[in-house]
Amino acid sequence: MKKLLAMAFFSLVAARACAVDGVFVEYGRGNNVQMARAGALWKWDRTWWNDSDWRISGFWEAAVGRWRGSKPNDNNQTITEVALTPVFRVAPKEGEGVMPYVEGGFLGLHFISPTFIYSGRKFGSAFQFGHHVGFGVSFGGRRQFDLGYRFQHISNGDIKLPNQGINFSELHFVYRF
Repeated sequence: MKKLLAMAFFSLVAARACAVDGVFVEYGRGNNVQMARAGALWKWDRTWWNDSDWRISGFWEAAVGRWRGSKPNDNNQTITEVALTPVFRVAPKEGEGVMPYVEGGFLGLHFISPTFIYSGRKFGSAFQFGHHVGFGVSFGGRRQFDLGYRFQHISNGDIKLPNQGINFSELHFVYRF
């Protein structure tokens, strides 16, 4: 299963490798679990709300991650995750220096293996949905860096029981090319 998930992720990345607009890393914790991810992002060629000082833009994030259970005295496991998420961002159109943003990732697709992290946290299926809300700042000469916070919920949407889901508080760092 892990090999299949890795192949799917790298096939997606290879298909668009020449168009990668940035890379990111993130670290998070929640529900006695530590999580780390790395990935790539691709900007959409579309923006909305262009007649104000702010605009809405979007991008795809593809990621590979590992979750480690950290519940004391339990059968902690390590989960491998492959994810693809559409992200919408509201940010100032123009400006210099440090610029704020807010964002949301909705209906991200996450594939995990195995489907439990410790005895009290089972996910029911390898297929999960992910949603996040976040805020942060962009900085650098071209606003090529982002540093932000995200709150993320991942669960299988009751497609298979048990559906205990998980919540993460995450630090997110981006470098745009």
